[in-house]
Amino acid sequence: MSKLDYFERKLDDKRRLTVPVELRAEFESGIVITRGFGQYLHLYPKSVWSKEMEEALAGDILDERIADLNDKFRTGKSETELDVKQGRITLEQQLVEYAGIEQEVVAVRVGQYWRLRRKTRDDVPVMNP
Repeated sequence: MSKLDYFERKLDDKRRLTVPVELRAEFESGIVITRGFGQYLHLYPKSVWSKEMEEALAGDILDERIADLNDKFRTGKSETELDVKQGRITLEQQLVEYAGIEQEVVAVRVGQYWRLRRKTRDDVPVMNP
């Protein structure tokens, strides 16, 4: 069985994103959502955030690069739980606006976390004549 590494969904009117059934166990520890490096969001399992990101962001107190990363990832950071019954998470309005997401979301696995971005015309398969 292959590992799911991509999915598309539509946000509902309350900015809720349904996580595929195959991925729900990955987020049992909770979820951390942050701004990404570009106009997209990062979606981390809480266990990955706590183990990997907190350690990476600790760094040297005088390291300007570490300070910039902290500013990037902690500004607007949101922690949430997966709605176990429906498998949904709610995205904060300010994060949705940052990523330019209107309704359609593309999620791509990037190692131990996910990148959430708005769907673009490049995501639509081109049909050959």
